Amino acid sequence: MTRTAAIMAALALPAALAAQEHGEARRAKQAYDQLDFRTAIATAQRALRQRLSRDDRIAIYELLGFAYGALDSTRQAVDAFKQLIFLDPNREPDVEQVSPRITSLYASALGQVLVVRRLTVDTASFVAGQGGVPIRFQLSRSARAVTRVVGQGLNLVVDSQLVSGATRVEWRGLTPEGDAVPPGRYQIIVTAVEGGNEFAAPVEVEVVHGSVDTIAHLTSLPGYAEQPEFVSPPRNWRPLGLSVLFAGVTAGASLALENTILGGGERREIGGVAVLTLAVGLILSLKQPDLQPVQANIRYNKLLREQVAARNTEIAARNDLRRRQVMLTVTPVRGSP
Repeated sequence: MTRTAAIMAALALPAALAAQEHGEARRAKQAYDQLDFRTAIATAQRALRQRLSRDDRIAIYELLGFAYGALDSTRQAVDAFKQLIFLDPNREPDVEQVSPRITSLYASALGQVLVVRRLTVDTASFVAGQGGVPIRFQLSRSARAVTRVVGQGLNLVVDSQLVSGATRVEWRGLTPEGDAVPPGRYQIIVTAVEGGNEFAAPVEVEVVHGSVDTIAHLTSLPGYAEQPEFVSPPRNWRPLGLSVLFAGVTAGASLALENTILGGGERREIGGVAVLTLAVGLILSLKQPDLQPVQANIRYNKLLREQVAARNTEIAARNDLRRRQVMLTVTPVRGSP
């Protein structure tokens, strides 16, 4: 390998290795920075024999993968990347920052191991048994994936299927008896199984109970309104017409009989009767008519009220069911793998 290629490989090392600040791990990083890859490898191997944190071991195996790759030691580089993948399945080189050779070595290592990657659980609120929380993950190669929920005295198998690549399953939040799971913390564990190989990845979630909203009762049907059952008929001018006719007849008779037989007092009485008749006819015609029932509207309103009552009976039954249901809110616990 040319010195230029070695320098390019060294520059591709992720910044995470800079977190090693003491002991063999720090010295391995210094040797790598100085392009002394053999010393870096030897020092890193000594560091692995010490008690290291998970993050330190991840950084050391990543350094080994890059250093072996710089020395064209393909098998050793792949082995180092395999250990890195087992420790942190979601960690992988940035294709825009590392050399294509390192990317190829990492892909080769990934194809030789069985791991669960990118396990995520979405935050979700749903009625237990009527919705679910999505669980997404990937397998590095085709295998059977068993998804379980463990916690609060439960160990439930949510799904078991052959998976190749990325997939999605759903947890409906029910116990084996069909009830809502108790509130509290749970672990959702996805286990990949292939022959004698097995790899499990967990994520912790918090389950909170809530009540299900009830439906308001109806006072009317949308788009329908009750019609007036009594209406006022138009004014009746017939009494006034009859009184005018009677007054006219009376006046005509008075004129026809105007002679010495009828005295002035009698004519005045006839005229008074005519005026009184006109007044009575006018009063009767101006009087507000009595309200009259509209049978068609009465039947329509009765049918409408029956429909509203039937709908409210259905709503009452549904509300009774809703009061027995449980709203579940599932939230991933921050900081869980």
